[in-house]
Amino acid sequence: MGAHRAEPYGPDDAAAAEARAGLVREIAATGALDDPAWRAAFEEVPRHLFVPYYFTSRPGGWDRLWSGDPDPGRRGRWLRGAYADAPLATRVRDGELISSSSQPSLMARMLAELDVRDGHRVLEIGAGSGYNAALLSHRVGDANVTTIDLEPEITESARGHLATAGYRPTVVTGDGARGCPGRAPFDRIIATCTLPSVPQVWTAQCRPGARILAPLATGLIALEVTDSPHGRYAEGRFLHTSAYFVPLRGVPARRAGTYRSLGGLPRRTSENDLFRFLLTLTAGRLDPREALSLWERERRPERERYGVTVGEGGQWAWLDDPAGPYVWPLGQTYGPGTGGLSRGGS
Repeated sequence: MGAHRAEPYGPDDAAAAEARAGLVREIAATGALDDPAWRAAFEEVPRHLFVPYYFTSRPGGWDRLWSGDPDPGRRGRWLRGAYADAPLATRVRDGELISSSSQPSLMARMLAELDVRDGHRVLEIGAGSGYNAALLSHRVGDANVTTIDLEPEITESARGHLATAGYRPTVVTGDGARGCPGRAPFDRIIATCTLPSVPQVWTAQCRPGARILAPLATGLIALEVTDSPHGRYAEGRFLHTSAYFVPLRGVPARRAGTYRSLGGLPRRTSENDLFRFLLTLTAGRLDPREALSLWERERRPERERYGVTVGEGGQWAWLDDPAGPYVWPLGQTYGPGTGGLSRGGS
């Protein structure tokens, strides 16, 4: 675990500490902070230093809240928002959201599922505000954490926030879809942006036994990296948790059926949400009627019945079993007449 850091809060020391303690209690009540190491990280890393300003939506645009607002009421609103269990829009360009700080309870769930151990080298895809990289640095140490983002203004901002909070992981400006070969090999890769498919190069930059956790469709896929006589591959199932994130930039245009969001959890899981997951995962392969027929025939499957395999020859999603009977390729959009699900094997 990383060393305890000094906390340069500024004029809102007591209020920030109180708000952070309240957030930790709220997350802990969900069971997402059962690991004492992660609870300590959330208790000690000051989120407000990573969101000195953020945007709240309003009809027709965005309002900006910031730490230096001369109005005490708005400044207090900023601090409360910084420690709310909610995603925050941290960067907007021409009215479009391009970066956010994810919902803290979702971050806690993802970090717990990442199954990080002492000494692990971790690559984060999507630097965002730098807050998640700080939590990882607290857990495994600065030297073992690399975070990458395509936008120079995002990485510069994240690097500054991290330094202010006392953390110095490696922050790289580059295309996260290509990983970070200069810092490989990795024991864990975590993405904080939605993917259309899992980049093959990530598995090549992992050690055997590594774990990859990433938002895909509207779920979270957890893949284990394995070497076999037929080459390296990664395979795993979706978690029960749903998740909605800003799409990864630097890959081809997002496929029909994906949804732009700040990086948070829906208010409740419903059958509509589960059906939308199937629609997103099979986008371009099944039309909605075919997807509905499959969904009902297979007893309206939960997310954890689906999985993904990433191999040297491509990648595919599957229901229940990677050997079939329901398997379909990922990473490509298919037009009319190109076929649907493979029924009878991969």
